Amino acid sequence: MTSPVISLNDMNLTLSGNAGSVDILKGISLTVQKGETLGLIGPSGSGKSSLLMIMAGLENASSGDVSVMGNDLTTMNEDQMARFRRDHMGVVFQSFHLIPTMTALENVATPLELAGDREAFSKAEAELRAVGLGERLDHYPAQLSGGEQQRVALARAAAPRPEILLADEPTGNLDSKNGQAIMEMLFDLRDRHGSTLVLVTHDKDLAARCDRIIQLSDGKIDA
Repeated sequence: MTSPVISLNDMNLTLSGNAGSVDILKGISLTVQKGETLGLIGPSGSGKSSLLMIMAGLENASSGDVSVMGNDLTTMNEDQMARFRRDHMGVVFQSFHLIPTMTALENVATPLELAGDREAFSKAEAELRAVGLGERLDHYPAQLSGGEQQRVALARAAAPRPEILLADEPTGNLDSKNGQAIMEMLFDLRDRHGSTLVLVTHDKDLAARCDRIIQLSDGKIDA
């Protein structure tokens, strides 16, 4: 049996605030296999987004083991983690996080350029065309609708051909029509690039399309 792409063992996350320490995630153990689509569901405040951030190396676990593609994320410094994420992961957020002074094409090409890809702009254009934005390459984020901005964010995440796609409520800021379109594109990206997909969502229809669903409640996996 092949090793899991993502493996968490007795992982805990505690954050400190003005009111003291708060236990966000408690004793999380799970594995995600190569090519699997995992849906993370649960009420607001249950720890879904925090769990995804741990998997992406955007949040550091307080204790326990976090392994991605055989690499122990808990031993990496910030620069090492950024390079690892650049080379192996695509992350899509509910908020689009586009650079407002860059066109759609530049937003998608920039991560590729930073990675030294000489075909950054041709790959970026191909990915934007794949999500239906071939006529919007030179438009700035402010000139795009919310649905179009999320398509740019999807293209940016997918352009480096990541082994792992992580999506945090990707349809959360969109109406039902645009949300459905983004949902189709997300699964199309997974199919085209053979990525492992981990998805945080409140959308039951979206969760139902995943191979497996894990429900969180109060920072724990709900059996």
